Amino acid sequence: MASGGEGASGGEGSPSPPHRHTNRLAKERSPYLLQHAHNPVDWYPWGQDAFDKAKNEDKPIFLSVGYSTCHWCHVMERESFEDEEIGKILSDNFVSIKLDREERPDVDKVYMTFVQSTSGGGGWPMSVWLTPDLRPFIGGTYFPPRDHGRRPGLKTVLMRIMDQWQNNRPALESTGDRVLDALKKGTAVAANPGESPPLAPDVATRCFQQLAHSYEEEYGGFRDAPKFPTPVNLMFLMSYWCVNHSTSEGVEALQMALHTLRMMALGGIHDHVAQGFHRYSTDSSWHVPHFEKMLYDQAQLAVAYITASQVSGEQLFADVARDILLYVSRDLSDKSGGFYSAEDADSVPTSGGREKREGAFCVWTASEVWELLPDVVEGATGSATQADIFMHHYGVKVQGNVDPEQDPHGELQGQNVLIVRYSVELTAAHFGISVEKVNELLASARAKMAEVRKSRPRPHLDTKMLASWNGLMLSAYARVGAVLRDKGMLERAVQAGNFLKEHLWDAERQTVLRSCYRGDNLEVQQISPPISGFLDDYAFIICGLLDLYEATQQTEWLQWAEELQLRQDELFLDKEGGGYFCSDPSDNTVLLQLKEDQDGAEPSANSVSASNLLRLSHYTGRQEWLQMSQQLLAAFSDRLTRVPIALPEMVRALMAQHYTLKQIVICGQRDAPDTSSLLAAVNSLFLPHKVLMLVDDDADSFLCQRQPALSSITQQAGVATAYVCQDFTCSLPVTDPQELRRLLLDGTLEPQAE
Repeated sequence: MASGGEGASGGEGSPSPPHRHTNRLAKERSPYLLQHAHNPVDWYPWGQDAFDKAKNEDKPIFLSVGYSTCHWCHVMERESFEDEEIGKILSDNFVSIKLDREERPDVDKVYMTFVQSTSGGGGWPMSVWLTPDLRPFIGGTYFPPRDHGRRPGLKTVLMRIMDQWQNNRPALESTGDRVLDALKKGTAVAANPGESPPLAPDVATRCFQQLAHSYEEEYGGFRDAPKFPTPVNLMFLMSYWCVNHSTSEGVEALQMALHTLRMMALGGIHDHVAQGFHRYSTDSSWHVPHFEKMLYDQAQLAVAYITASQVSGEQLFADVARDILLYVSRDLSDKSGGFYSAEDADSVPTSGGREKREGAFCVWTASEVWELLPDVVEGATGSATQADIFMHHYGVKVQGNVDPEQDPHGELQGQNVLIVRYSVELTAAHFGISVEKVNELLASARAKMAEVRKSRPRPHLDTKMLASWNGLMLSAYARVGAVLRDKGMLERAVQAGNFLKEHLWDAERQTVLRSCYRGDNLEVQQISPPISGFLDDYAFIICGLLDLYEATQQTEWLQWAEELQLRQDELFLDKEGGGYFCSDPSDNTVLLQLKEDQDGAEPSANSVSASNLLRLSHYTGRQEWLQMSQQLLAAFSDRLTRVPIALPEMVRALMAQHYTLKQIVICGQRDAPDTSSLLAAVNSLFLPHKVLMLVDDDADSFLCQRQPALSSITQQAGVATAYVCQDFTCSLPVTDPQELRRLLLDGTLEPQAE
């Protein structure tokens, strides 16, 4: 076996037969590369060995890109890369490179940009053919092994490319060069000297209008189907409400966000038995998901739900945020403090057979529910059983509740995806029992089902730990922990911060590392040489550290954030045009210097950096960071003005810049009860435009050294005291948590007499 964890996590159970083939991917640590270690293809990982071989033998490169929980990647591997004939064609005539897009997003972005511009579509698996100097000339996504209707099979494509390479090579190469030059021009993002960012209120209103236009009113979300959770949109809408809560647009923005979050929480995209959220919904009612679970979704959704609880005061939202982190702590956590990347959609059904099926781990038949919950419920109408009540509430049907349209491969026939169909009050009324009783019955039913699930074959777990996604998750634990005042969550956040410092930071080279891996004996492993971090690794960790500082008030995290920002500036800053390149411009194997200009499934690292620079300038007093943030926003001004819906996270940074951040300074002893209650008052509110800092008696502290003015701020009569400052004007001192809350909500400062 390439990796001890691989067979086990796939849940096959029986020992696997000896492999006929083993290639050099067996030495890699990426779960995706290891899935291909026994193909009859002479695979290389991305790197100099492969490039040298292509140059020396003058062969085209076949680059195949995917990730370990990608359904169609599994299909293409099974159909094509396990096929002896195709394996031989690839090994004899091409240098074949397998790449995990999550390990090397920089390489993936370059070739995906090429594929999207030449074929009009994109996605994974991605298949691209390159010259020995890495210039792409043909690309696509999934190919069936043999011709299928009008769709050419991989074998046909390979034969055609071999023929063209022999007989028409100059034409191939010049096409690739032409496209690449056009892409260089078309993807450039830069500000003209002296240009300032666009006007925030106008951009924000246009972003709101574009979102309102694509909003689906019945079930929330944007577009009809497939529906993605898109937390960046929801966070923008809640921030927009914060500065426009007295206008009808502001109220509408909040309703759009809360309705979407509520419908997602009730839907099948939310795992009601084992918590967490699936990747997206295949229908418009959030019912039948694509069952994969990604770490970056859990992280951003936890923040969106806890924010919804701050603005609405609704318990449901806080409960969902807590649930998501429960899932992550249980199923995606490494004992080192790191977080794993993803869980697959496919797994082996309990009924046996080796064929994996989508959702097998998560779905239920009516007979399973009857068998598990047979007890008659005392006092219920028509002597209903616990199963009757559960099935009514969660829409379980004897024939299964999945529409055949949502199940093109017939994998979910007779199966049920749980979805909340009624409020607890309606279910209680229907069966003539109390609401408390229903809540108790449903909770005990879910717990029994969770036990049953533990005995099912688990989906494959991608145990790769990525710096960027761990940074997002660090923010989630810090922010949810601070709002809920949950010690355990804050301890888990600190553990995640320590993990990043220990395993994904090379202190000698002052470099963030992209990834590390779980070894066969559950120890943390690194590949040699390790992959250096990309822009999103720095940006997301810095954001996580700032959130961790605000949640724990431990300045070591603030210090490390400052150090990382200085390093990010050295490595990725475009000193001419503003903003940051996604990858190190000195890496000559990456042909396009791109600046990510889309807040999609993950926020763009430039959007997050715009906020980080702003926050850090307020903590450290470094004015140049304020200017760099402005220059970054100016560089993206064309896109922000035309299609702000593509960059909702950056629009939030633009708003923060416009409305200027409030500095909330609390003067007190860190763990004292009076300090804690002032901090709790701040954390109970969603204040998108603030930095929170604690000043104690130590005049040599990190903050006082950076901002000497802070040392003059004192406690009133020996009790913890808060000041709210903006534009170098501070409020009168406040010692009562309720009064502080009022001051922050009201937003107008009574200036302190100088």
